[in-house]
Amino acid sequence: MNRISSLLASAFIVLLPLSSAGAAMPEAATALFQAKTVAARDSALSTLEAAAPKDPASAYAAGAGEFFTALELLASGLHRHGFESPQSFMLPLMQLPVRPNPNPEPLTYEQFRAILVTFRDRLEKSATTLGSVPADADIGMVIDLTHVGIDLNEDGTIAPDESMAAIMAALSRGSISQGDSAPALTFRFDRADGYWLQGYAEFLMAQADFWLAHDFKNTFDGSFHMLFPRARLPLQDILVPPPSEMGSNIFSSEWRIADFISMVHMINWPVVEPERRKAARQELLEMIRLSREDWKAIRAETDNDREWLPGPQQKGANPLTGLEVGEEQVQAWLAALTMAEDLLEGRALLPHFRITGKGINMNRFFDEPKNFDLMLSITGPGIAPYLESGRILTSEDFDQIQREFGGGGFLTFALWFN
Repeated sequence: MNRISSLLASAFIVLLPLSSAGAAMPEAATALFQAKTVAARDSALSTLEAAAPKDPASAYAAGAGEFFTALELLASGLHRHGFESPQSFMLPLMQLPVRPNPNPEPLTYEQFRAILVTFRDRLEKSATTLGSVPADADIGMVIDLTHVGIDLNEDGTIAPDESMAAIMAALSRGSISQGDSAPALTFRFDRADGYWLQGYAEFLMAQADFWLAHDFKNTFDGSFHMLFPRARLPLQDILVPPPSEMGSNIFSSEWRIADFISMVHMINWPVVEPERRKAARQELLEMIRLSREDWKAIRAETDNDREWLPGPQQKGANPLTGLEVGEEQVQAWLAALTMAEDLLEGRALLPHFRITGKGINMNRFFDEPKNFDLMLSITGPGIAPYLESGRILTSEDFDQIQREFGGGGFLTFALWFN
């Protein structure tokens, strides 16, 4: 499996840590993560949620299940309207390998926002539940990710080709089809992995809140037929070619390239819910806090048992990424977290390639929201309101951190490390 594709899968599909080690795993958790139908899964999840306030293992499993159902809610909404994945890292919320829908329902801008709201709110529930697990809870469970999945096509079942392992394999290949299988991927998930998953929930919430903070109807009406070519969007009849000419990739045909250019050009979004843009900053800061807690817990581990995210003391290449983790990389990652926190708090400024002597205050970018124009932000005028004097990060600041990650590259490790 290609390393970067595998890590993209883990970033936006996000492998699920589970629960219960020293203590017996709750029976409902076993039912939850081995369920073959949505009804059985939801029944087990309800049982775990009821037990969660008094049982850390149940809370851990419930929070993980809530994360899974958030992904399923997003996938179901996309499938219902005939979503076709652009398979582009530039659209991270659109990475789920949703199966083709021969009879999609029409889609409106308001319905698309509602899909994002539902997804975001379930992620918040997951983060809250995972956050209720005590730091010293005895958590650890061995699980094969071919046994855990989500319903990608709204048929009420969780088939083997809808498992997390199959989804990751599909992301690596660029497609998913019925009957796909994947090699066993078995990990023992522990308390540290709970922080990891909670951090990814915050990361995805921040993305959803940033979109929802703005009115992007113009972008939706003018380019989203690229993503939903048969959902009766306003320009479908004019700009969408016959199915035989569509192509599967965002850059595989002239019409998709043209619509992608249109999408970028039309990202000039008025702010309609400023509190959501402020919330996105807080969610990113919480992700940073949780990553620190994750590494604190990882470095305190004394075992080396099928680790999802190993520490320097836990030798051996990870079976998913093929990578090992050294102390230098952990230290560099912690430095990267400090750098990101300094940017989000306004203690350091983000440089702009054409502006000298001033940098972008990202605290004010989120907390004093103005219309977001992507192209004008890249060229300069769009970020002018947030420029100020102060400590501006330099290319050497970034290069010093990146050098510690060697051939694997900073991005690959960052998607894995959270």
